[in-house]
Amino acid sequence: MSQLLDGLVVKEQSGFFWVRLEEGKVYTCRLRGRLMEEAQSSDIAAIGDRVKISVMDDGTGSIEEVMPRVSVLSRSARTEGSRGAGQAEREHVIIANAEQSFFVFAAAQPAPSLKMLDRFLAIGEKSEIEKLVIVVNKIDLADREKTGEAFAPYVKMGYQVLYTSALYGDGVDQLRELLKDKISVFTGPSGVGKTSLLNAVQPGLGRAVKEVSQRREEGLHTTRDSELIRLDAGGYVADTPGLRQLTLWDVEPEELDGYFIDIAPYVSDCRFNDCTHLNEPGCAVRQAVDRGEVSRARYQSYLQLREELEEAYVLY
Repeated sequence: MSQLLDGLVVKEQSGFFWVRLEEGKVYTCRLRGRLMEEAQSSDIAAIGDRVKISVMDDGTGSIEEVMPRVSVLSRSARTEGSRGAGQAEREHVIIANAEQSFFVFAAAQPAPSLKMLDRFLAIGEKSEIEKLVIVVNKIDLADREKTGEAFAPYVKMGYQVLYTSALYGDGVDQLRELLKDKISVFTGPSGVGKTSLLNAVQPGLGRAVKEVSQRREEGLHTTRDSELIRLDAGGYVADTPGLRQLTLWDVEPEELDGYFIDIAPYVSDCRFNDCTHLNEPGCAVRQAVDRGEVSRARYQSYLQLREELEEAYVLY
C-alpha cells in the first residue's frame, strides 16, 4: 500500500468522494471495503470529514481511515432499498466538522419565522457545532428597533446576531471575516436573500452554492450530491437545504430540553426527573416562563418540536 495522505472530503456524489490534500491536489476516492460495510447504518464519510487516503496506480484514491469528528450535522432518513439493511431509519450526515453555522432570516419580506429559527438552533446545539450565528438580512426593509426587539432574546442567550443588507452592503465585511478560514454551514428559508448575500461576500459564490443545493434537493432520494465551496479568502461554505424539513437524529423527546440553552438551566429544578414541562406540578421551566426568564415563544417552539419527536418515535 502506498503512503497514506491526509485530506479533506470536499465533495460527495453517488458513493464517490473528492478529497482535497493540503497542497491543493484533489483525488476521486471510494471507501475501502471494510468502511463500505460500516456505511450501511450511517454515513462513514461525508463532506467535511478529515480522512487518510492511499493513491492507486490509476490515479484514483481509496479512503482508508476517517478521523474522529468534532461536530456532526445529521438528519433522520427513512431507508430505501438495501442501503440501510432494513432499518426503519438511518443517520444521514449532512456535513462533518463544521466549525460554525449561519442561520439566515430576513427582517422583512418574508417576516422571520422564529419557530424555524428555534428548530435550527436546537439542531445546531445537538450537532456540537462550536459557533452558531443568526444572520438577519434585508435590514434595509424593516424598522431596525423593532427587529432588534424581536431578536433580543437570542442575544440574551448568548447567540451572535448579525444584521445585514445584501443590497447596501451592511454587515457584509463582518460576514466575510467570520467565514474566512472556517468550514461553515449557511442555511435558511427561501426568499431571505442567501444567494445575494453570498454573492456580496464573494462574486459568484451564491450561484455556486445554489447550484449544488438544487442538485442535492433533486437527488435527495436517489443520489447523494454534496459539496463544500472554497472561499477565495480561505475556508469553505456549504448550504444545507435539508434543514428545513429536518427531524433531529438520535434525540429522544425527553432529551430535547437540553438543546434549548435557555430552558436547560431550569430542568434540574423540576419536581419530577421525567418532567415534560407541559402540565406537571412543580415544573421549574413553566415557572421561569411565567416570570419572563424564558421567552414564551421559545417555550412554545420547544413544545411543538417535542410533539414532532414524539410522533416520529411512534412512527418508527
